[in-house]
Amino acid sequence: MAVWNFGSINLDHVYRVPHLVAAGETLAAQSYDVGLGGKGANQSVAAARAGALCHHIGAVGTDGVWAREALAGYGVDVTHVAVGEVPTGHAIITVDDQGENAIVLYPGANQAPGATILTALEGAGAGDLLLLQNETARQAEAAALAAARGMAVVYSAAPFDAQAVRDVLPYLGLLMMNKGEAEALRTAMGMLPEVDMIITHGAAGAEWLGSRALHVPAFKVTAVDTTGAGDCFAGTLAAALDAGLPAEAGMRRAAAAAALQVTREGAAAAMPAAAEVDAFLGRT
Repeated sequence: MAVWNFGSINLDHVYRVPHLVAAGETLAAQSYDVGLGGKGANQSVAAARAGALCHHIGAVGTDGVWAREALAGYGVDVTHVAVGEVPTGHAIITVDDQGENAIVLYPGANQAPGATILTALEGAGAGDLLLLQNETARQAEAAALAAARGMAVVYSAAPFDAQAVRDVLPYLGLLMMNKGEAEALRTAMGMLPEVDMIITHGAAGAEWLGSRALHVPAFKVTAVDTTGAGDCFAGTLAAALDAGLPAEAGMRRAAAAAALQVTREGAAAAMPAAAEVDAFLGRT
């Protein structure tokens, strides 16, 4: 079994600020750092750190070759990460003293991959898992190819786009959204679709709806930086499901990994290893 992630790779420009900037305000940052990010890359790192064999499918520009190498350093297979002329996607992230963030995203190379990059899925097998998000192009095409190969399709509907969700729905195995995204989808469609879905509620935990009804509480921790917490949950859960764990056990591992992740600064760099999650669960 393996996790295949057709997802974004971003260069995260992170600024620590005393508070999130208001309209018209000029605010001095307390610190600045550049790191690996993007919902796709974050989820791939989380899945690999959780123990999955994870293949990332995506693209960077020549300015992002180091990001491709960083992914590989976390144990992610980057054979199908193309290097092209379009600049690497990047995010401007401000993080306040309470760990909350605001993000401006430039898609860049994440929107550039042509159909040829989807031939990477020819190496996938029935029973493998495909992860998708909304920071790349051609999600529905990738989902259709995966479903035709007998793969499970797990889709994080973020950043939220109602039409993107409609396009992917016919191929879905599991839809993942936060509470706000779920409400936006309910408004756009008149009701939530009748598919298996996980809705995360931050400090209130997460619920699985559809073929089963589960609720897993969040673990109480002091957050330092919430950037990438949802990606940590998604990647860890994908690894757990790919490994054959029951849904409730997988959700509990994902909640524990996200709890650990928010106690550290950064996104991809803050993803915990499986042994750290084991130790954390052993203490709770």
